Amino acid sequence: MQLGRRSLLLAAAAGTTAAATPSPAPAAAGPRAGGPVVIGHRGAAGWRPEHTAASYTFAVQTGADWIEPDLVPTKDHVLVVRHENEISQTTDVAGRPEFAGRRTTKTVDGRAVTGWFTEDFTLAELKTLRAVERLPQVRDRNTVFDGRERVMTFQEVVDLARRLSRIHGRTVAVFPETKHPTYFRSLGLPLEPLLASVIRRNRLGRRECVVQSFEPTSLRRIAAERLGVPLWQALGTRGGPFDTPAVTYQEMMTPAGLAEIARYADWIGPDKASVAGTSLVADAHAAGLRIGPYTFRAENQFLPAEFRRGSGPNDFGDAFAEYALYYRLGVDAVVTDFPDLAVMARRS
Repeated sequence: MQLGRRSLLLAAAAGTTAAATPSPAPAAAGPRAGGPVVIGHRGAAGWRPEHTAASYTFAVQTGADWIEPDLVPTKDHVLVVRHENEISQTTDVAGRPEFAGRRTTKTVDGRAVTGWFTEDFTLAELKTLRAVERLPQVRDRNTVFDGRERVMTFQEVVDLARRLSRIHGRTVAVFPETKHPTYFRSLGLPLEPLLASVIRRNRLGRRECVVQSFEPTSLRRIAAERLGVPLWQALGTRGGPFDTPAVTYQEMMTPAGLAEIARYADWIGPDKASVAGTSLVADAHAAGLRIGPYTFRAENQFLPAEFRRGSGPNDFGDAFAEYALYYRLGVDAVVTDFPDLAVMARRS
C-alpha cells in the first residue's frame, strides 16, 4: 500500500495513542513466548530521528522489547549514543559556526571520513547540539522533529529504559553496540571499560542488557569483565571484522565459525540477506546460538523485490509479508526501524 506523508504522520500519531495500554511482559534477553524479540533499531528510526529520547520512547510505546544505542566516546571519555562518531548527518553541527574549525578528515577502520567527530568534543559541547534526521530524502516526515532533541549519554538511555519499564509494566532491555572499538582503543578512548562500568553501576542483568559488536575482540573483552549479560556477534555481508581481517563474515557463518562464536557469545546478528534461502537459522540453533537478523525497514528500497509496492523507492511496501517470512524461518529476534510494524506482524 502506498502511503503519503500525511498518512504516515497520522499513523505515527495513532500509534502513540494506542500505545497507552501496557503490553504483556517479554523475556528481555531471549525470545518471547509469543514470538521473536522485537528490537527497536536506534529506537524507532522509521518514525523519529534516531538515537533520541523521542525515538526510544516511541519504540517502547509501540511494543519494542529492546532498544538499541550505538556507543561512541566523547573527548572527555563519556559514552554517548550516535550511529557513527562522525556526526554531521545526525546533528546540526555543520551549521554551528563555533565548531567550524573542528571539521577534519580521519581514517576510521581503514576508511577516510570527513566531518565532525564525537571524540573531538566534550560532553558539554555535544549537549549544545541538536539531533536531526539522518535520511531526510527517505524520511522527510521525520524532519519535523529536527532540532528538538539533544545527544544522549548511554546512562541516560539506561535511565529512560527503566522509566519506560515502570510505565509500561514490562522489562525494556538496552542493546548497546560498541562502534569502532579498535579505532577508539588506538586513541586511548576504549569503549569496553566504560560500558562495563555502566552495566555494573546500574546492576544491569541478563533481562536488561545484551551487548553487541561486529568486532569479536570487543565482545571477548566484555566477556572477560564477567558481567553476566548476553553477548551478540553482529555479522556483515562483505569482508570481515576490522579486528580480525584473516576471517570473513562468510566463514563466521559456517558451522565451524558458529561453533567458535558460541565459545564467547550467545547470539548472532546477520544481515537479513544472509538468512533467507540458507540454513543459517538451523545452523545457529545447532550451535546453541540465537539469531536476530537486521535491519527491517518498510520502504521499498530496503525490501526484496517481491514485497515492493508502488513506484517510488520511499513508498511503503509489504513489510508485513517480509516479517511473516522471517518469523516462519524461526528467527529469535528482528532488528527494525519500525518496531510497531514488527509487533503487529508478530500478533498475526
